[in-house]
Amino acid sequence: MALRIRIDLSYDGTAFSGWAAQPAHRTVEGALSDALTTITRSPTPVRLVVAGRTDAGVHARGQVCHADVEPAQWEKVRGRSGRSLEDAAATRLRGILPADLTIRRVSLAPDGFDARFSATQRRYLYRICDDPASLDPLRRYDTVLVRGPLDVESMDRAARILLGLHDFAAFCKRRRGATTVRTLLDHRWDRAPDGTVEATVVADAFCRSMVRSLVGAVVPVGEGRLEVEVPLDVLRGRVRDSRVRVMPPHGLSLEEVTYPEDDELAVRAAESRVRRVLPG
Repeated sequence: MALRIRIDLSYDGTAFSGWAAQPAHRTVEGALSDALTTITRSPTPVRLVVAGRTDAGVHARGQVCHADVEPAQWEKVRGRSGRSLEDAAATRLRGILPADLTIRRVSLAPDGFDARFSATQRRYLYRICDDPASLDPLRRYDTVLVRGPLDVESMDRAARILLGLHDFAAFCKRRRGATTVRTLLDHRWDRAPDGTVEATVVADAFCRSMVRSLVGAVVPVGEGRLEVEVPLDVLRGRVRDSRVRVMPPHGLSLEEVTYPEDDELAVRAAESRVRRVLPG
């Protein structure tokens, strides 16, 4: 019976073509799968399941994935080291992987764990600079520059009225057969001590481009081009709206994925697999 391995990782998405493996493209999944295949000496590529697929250019500080590995292959990871298999795996992966992909921790997953379906929340951060003179050149790959000052208070009000269980079709790239019903748990805007405008966006799950579209619906409010109520009107419309733009990917980072207690992992995974619909 295969062992399920949990991997906590971080990456700078600048030079990656997103998470998902693609032929002839440098991706996070491709790099990590190749490294795992090497250290386990697997005859076939090690497959990964991730908590949240990130698009090209999007970063992650708190990404989580899992891989199923045969026990005999897993034992090969230790080599001559006296360390635990988990520590040996983390060390060997760090020695193979590029500098823009960091392994935080490797652990044996508890029963019922699924990196994607067992997750209860994903928390994202989006960074914007609205003052060109204060843009830190060292942060240019994770901060988006916009013209003119933003009204952060108005943006915060516009964001908070979107909270709750809704059909977010207006903010998602549709996939045939996939639901766009999600629970938005938090969406708030603050001005950080360095002057950067930051959005925190938390949901039970996200559909493709949802976070960048939610940000793109609120930024025009801060610019004074849309009223505070407009993002809510767009949400209720359930169709893509020209007033909402998908913001650039490099300002976005997956900060954290949370999971329930070990004895609730399997139940959570089963619940997440049920197609979500609005009540009534």
